[in-house]
Amino acid sequence: MTAYWITTYKAVHDPDKVAAYATLAGPALTAAGGRFLARGVPEVTFEKGEATRTIVIEFPSVEAAVAAHDTEAYQEALRALDGGADRDMRVVPGA
Repeated sequence: MTAYWITTYKAVHDPDKVAAYATLAGPALTAAGGRFLARGVPEVTFEKGEATRTIVIEFPSVEAAVAAHDTEAYQEALRALDGGADRDMRVVPGA
């Protein structure tokens, strides 16, 4: 079953670290089977929605998304981020 890796940025402390992370993370997640579906700040929010940068990546399964997170290439991206942002990350199975 398809799964979606969803990340929201709660705070950015170091834009240079976030940029270094993005340079490494995009190719690592794509190589692991991810497909970027959405990336950016919401155009509109409702109820208690937050105008925070949001990324949605589709994977073939929850297991594939978790495996992508655990790859050495993605771990290298996380090391580059090194506290440069506070993020909420989750993997949600498709409906």
